[in-house]
Amino acid sequence: MPIYYPDVLSQETDERVFTYTRKEVILYALGIGMGADPTDTEELDFVYEKNLRVVPSAAAVLSNVFGASWPPPVYHQTKPGLRHSSLDPATVLHGETKVELHRPLPAEGTFTTKSRYVGAFDKGADKGALLLSEATWTDGNGAKVATLSNTAFGRIEGGFGGPREGQPKPHAVPARAPDRTVEVHVPPGLAALYRLSGDTNPLHIDPEAARRVGFGRPILHGLCTFGITCRVVLKAFLDHDARRIYSHQLRWTAPVYPGDTLAVDLWQDEDQISFTARVPARNVAVVGNGLTVLRK
Repeated sequence: MPIYYPDVLSQETDERVFTYTRKEVILYALGIGMGADPTDTEELDFVYEKNLRVVPSAAAVLSNVFGASWPPPVYHQTKPGLRHSSLDPATVLHGETKVELHRPLPAEGTFTTKSRYVGAFDKGADKGALLLSEATWTDGNGAKVATLSNTAFGRIEGGFGGPREGQPKPHAVPARAPDRTVEVHVPPGLAALYRLSGDTNPLHIDPEAARRVGFGRPILHGLCTFGITCRVVLKAFLDHDARRIYSHQLRWTAPVYPGDTLAVDLWQDEDQISFTARVPARNVAVVGNGLTVLRK
């Protein structure tokens, strides 16, 4: 499935109105491992409708509640005569993601969303391609609620002739030792629960599907790892006050497998919390360049 440059930068999705409810908010929190301890009253508000709060990273998936995020959304060519680009959904990987919340998310709501491609970079014929997309949420008055930025890595689409330079630079974490390290165990069945938030890609549950694309067994959803790191920041620095998070972003460097134990290294510098994550038992770094920006 080819990428045509610069035509691809004129592709966008249709505008879509979506509604999420308290049920989807709770299901997301459960899918990133919250609520496992019924005596943990701080996590209770994220999985119990009585005083329900929204994990900020949930913005990455809540717009998919009436349409699964797998396969990926269709980007239409908006200018006549230009060629249509696409990635092979069987080989595409999620490279980076960022959620910006222009105001804290309510426990339920109706919004309008639309996505567009904002960048395309050629890593080489044998090295793949990167497509950068941006989605926005607006409310009924047209005010911006959230901005979601994503990088998709197409493993077989390299060599399309696009630029190799000019990609946004990843956040550089501090060179000093971490201020704090938090260990999080990923339950073996977490991917089966998380997929109910919209990403039904068989790569995350079907061993045969995982083997077909080069993995020995199903891997955890990248956006589940994204949510786990947001959960760690909330607990380690913010006393679970979700309203304080303005943005949360990271870059994936290797897959996480259900059953892994993550070691999340964190650094705090005023209103910025940097983080990375690794799996000590496999001696592999799985998250790099993480950054949470606090609301001022």
